[in-house]
Amino acid sequence: MFRFIRLPLVLSLVVLSSFADPKPNVLFISIDDLNDYISPLDNHPGIKTPNFDRLAQRSVTFSNAHCAAPACHPSRVAVMTGVHPTTSGIYRNLFGAHGPRWRHESVALADAVVLSQHFRDHGYYAAGAGKIFHTLQWTSGDSQNDPTAWDEYRGDPLDPISPDWPRPAITALDQNAGFVGKRPLRDHYFGAAPVALRADQGDGPVVDWAIEQLNESREQPLFLGVGLFRPHIPWEVPQQWFDLYPEDRVVLPEYLESDLDDARSHRRERWHKWVTDNQQWKHLMRGYLASISYVDDQLGRLLDGLDASPLAGNTIIVLWSDHGFHIGEKENWEKFALWEQTTRTPVFIHAPGVSRDGERTPQPTTTTDLYPTLCELAGLPIPAQCTGTSIAAQVRNPAKFDDRVSLTSFVFPGDGTKASHGLSDTQYRYIKYADGFEELYDLQKDRNEFHNLADDPNYAAVKARLAGELPRGAVADVKIPTDSPYHRGRARPAAEGKSEAVGRPL
Repeated sequence: MFRFIRLPLVLSLVVLSSFADPKPNVLFISIDDLNDYISPLDNHPGIKTPNFDRLAQRSVTFSNAHCAAPACHPSRVAVMTGVHPTTSGIYRNLFGAHGPRWRHESVALADAVVLSQHFRDHGYYAAGAGKIFHTLQWTSGDSQNDPTAWDEYRGDPLDPISPDWPRPAITALDQNAGFVGKRPLRDHYFGAAPVALRADQGDGPVVDWAIEQLNESREQPLFLGVGLFRPHIPWEVPQQWFDLYPEDRVVLPEYLESDLDDARSHRRERWHKWVTDNQQWKHLMRGYLASISYVDDQLGRLLDGLDASPLAGNTIIVLWSDHGFHIGEKENWEKFALWEQTTRTPVFIHAPGVSRDGERTPQPTTTTDLYPTLCELAGLPIPAQCTGTSIAAQVRNPAKFDDRVSLTSFVFPGDGTKASHGLSDTQYRYIKYADGFEELYDLQKDRNEFHNLADDPNYAAVKARLAGELPRGAVADVKIPTDSPYHRGRARPAAEGKSEAVGRPL
């Protein structure tokens, strides 16, 4: 068990805080690769997520929230520092780290204060478990977590999830046997199969540990970060969750054969071709839905634990995901794009005595807004590093929303170091790629983003208005600092956004 030893100055802050008014506790829940299929959002046909419904009834649902970047590492660093990629230059996944190498990847983040550290420095006990910063089930020790940002972390903060996840027996087989072509990724990582999990495996022990923290007696208020790994690939969860979705009843997303004719290629069409060539679409959708229901159950256990704990009446709850996810929409799988299916992320916020629970808001928001929002709700100062804007006003009154837009940024392979950007207001989605290509969608009339209106003169004013919101002076994409003490020098794993050129991160 990792525990951080405080410096005397910080100890004195804790003592002083005990004489102040009681601060609210914070339950900060991160779920990996969760898109908008859940019932409080798009409610994909047949989805079973009763605990997300339960959370929506006791919080404000931000139905128009978007990630800062459509990849795990940049999105999570942006949330945990409050600094958008257009300021940090971290737009893509950068593998081979053992510790907070992002401090050396980005000059802007060298002295950034992590969200949990900021709460700790203001009298909170900061505890964490699971995937908060980027790490993967199959890359043990490749983690960008900052151990010094926590008082306590379950297990090894730099290898927080890999020991928890066994693989099913099917992984011993040739993953391409009986299939046409070569499966994307290796070792069945792009696949779905039931797996037996003991009580001490999967996301369950992370939730168990979190519940213990909720019930531990301490004088300080608690900041508790809980990172759940499913529904990230591989879609391997116990059989009972597959049983909820018989394959013959699985509904695929709405699909247009010519969808990419008026859009810019994401350069991952080969994934979809493998899926369709091998009639795997329903099977993989089933695995993703099963994984969502599995993590919904873990969420329910966590909410039950909170409700039964001494902290039940004085705890802020924030739930977020690092980005959306494609299951074949626009011939894309995973993320790494700027359409709404990639960028839209679940965000729920409950603040005791403050939030208008059970309501939803169309307020456009970016996940970098979470850091200043939590500070405002907890009565903490907002660090100058934060580039987002608090949405506490919408937590108090969901009907009161402002005219800001969301901003998601990414650097695509082939675009050098120049970023592309996607914006959403309450009706439209606008994308400006690094090469100048534009896309515009009316989400009220065309939820699936089938029809690009960027060249339609009837929408010229809308496009010009949104183009005026594009970031100015966005910094270039950063490179891996091989001289960082947190750099492991490993070859990058053959998974998660891998291009054919080994060594080039997405």
